Amino acid sequence: MAEKTKAGGINMDSREKILSRIRSQKGRDVLSKSEQDILARRIQAHKRNLVPKRSQIPPEDQIALFTEKMTELLTTVERVESSSQIPERIKAYLAAKNLPSRIKVSPSPLVANLPWEEVPTLEIVTGAGAEEDEVGLSPAFSAIAESGTLMMVSGPDTPSTVNFLPENHIVVVDVKTMCGSYEEAWDLLRSGRGTDDMPRTVNLISGPSRTADIEQRLIMGAHGPKSLHVILVG
Repeated sequence: MAEKTKAGGINMDSREKILSRIRSQKGRDVLSKSEQDILARRIQAHKRNLVPKRSQIPPEDQIALFTEKMTELLTTVERVESSSQIPERIKAYLAAKNLPSRIKVSPSPLVANLPWEEVPTLEIVTGAGAEEDEVGLSPAFSAIAESGTLMMVSGPDTPSTVNFLPENHIVVVDVKTMCGSYEEAWDLLRSGRGTDDMPRTVNLISGPSRTADIEQRLIMGAHGPKSLHVILVG
């Protein structure tokens, strides 16, 4: 619940208090009714930006473009026909990378309800990410072909901590959710959730974490996972 404060004898929540300070610093008053209507219509319109020609391609070409872009960003990508194949593919991936068999899995049924019992050597722990987790597994809400980007939404079943705390991140993408452009991905989110049920956070992930701030030397895992593996399903 927003903090209630009192200013000039008028009850104001913390949001209105912040906005009031901004208006004061900008020398502006509350917008007029006509200005508020113009602003509301602009927000509701969701006017699109320029959509690159490279993203306006058939679905299979979008998947190929996404894979190409992700590979350029030092991400490994593989494709399976069915989600039932994911546990075995993850087992093989962890073994090839010499990674621990313990995986922190998002509570989402898309990944938590996979047939993990068929791979008993894996230790599956569901919940939010923690510092001790070395491998995390999350489902992507969508994937964007134009730049090789994952759209990850936060929620009780998809905690953002799994995306960033483990050093090695595995993401499952249903190819049916592949979008050519950012605009299409936002449209998909709005149509699926509605404007009144938007997630608290939307993370756009393109490759593993990296920085070159120190002496222009590329360092992986500076602000998140140092490796990213994407499994395309379908």
